[in-house]
Amino acid sequence: MAVWVNARVKKVSDWTDSLFSLTVTAPIDPFTAGQYAKLALEIEGERVVRAYSYVNAPGNADLEFYLVTVPQGKLSPRLHGLQPGDEVMITADAQGFFVIDEVPPCETLWMLATGTAIGPYLSILQEGKGLARFKNIVLVHAARYARDLSYLPMMERLQQRYGGQLQIHTVVSREETAGSLTGRVPALIENGRLEAVTGLKMDAENSHVMLCGNPQMVRDTQQLLKESRGMRKHLKRKPGHMTSEHYW
Repeated sequence: MAVWVNARVKKVSDWTDSLFSLTVTAPIDPFTAGQYAKLALEIEGERVVRAYSYVNAPGNADLEFYLVTVPQGKLSPRLHGLQPGDEVMITADAQGFFVIDEVPPCETLWMLATGTAIGPYLSILQEGKGLARFKNIVLVHAARYARDLSYLPMMERLQQRYGGQLQIHTVVSREETAGSLTGRVPALIENGRLEAVTGLKMDAENSHVMLCGNPQMVRDTQQLLKESRGMRKHLKRKPGHMTSEHYW
């Protein structure tokens, strides 16, 4: 059974009308980069709960979450309206297996995200633990519009930190933007444009693909890689080439 503790809001950062980051402090248990916690508020006598991945690295006392406001949602608009000093409930223990220790050996690690699902990768990369075993890491953040690429400055700083080991690429689906690929992630894999811009192959022999975000993107990409590249889902009992987490 989950143990709930009170978290105090430190900051609410507005990126767009609907995208924001919530930073809190709380006496949580240690977590592994890539995991998620549950946040909750009491609303009209009901505890409304949702799961959100940590953006911050483990060990950072500022607990950061990247959220989208769902206009008719029960919780996200209330979280968006919080002010510094307000309280929100958080689970003391984190959950999830979308972590680097679960990734089998490979030469190139692909980190593909849509929308707010960039969070787990930022936590993993900020910590840096367990990444030296990969020759190449490719971080791809896909969004509808360029203004939705909230963490691009952090991604660019991480690229500098990792030198030639880490590439970052952005994908925008609803407009053409300088410096970004245009379209949907599965299509950019199918037509070869993503591999062309990276100079790397996404194959079963040398790659592992982490997928996090829109369930349709995850399903379509998995199916494409299964049919065209011979890749399969990674399971503990049967190592594979794809690890995924649906983000709603």
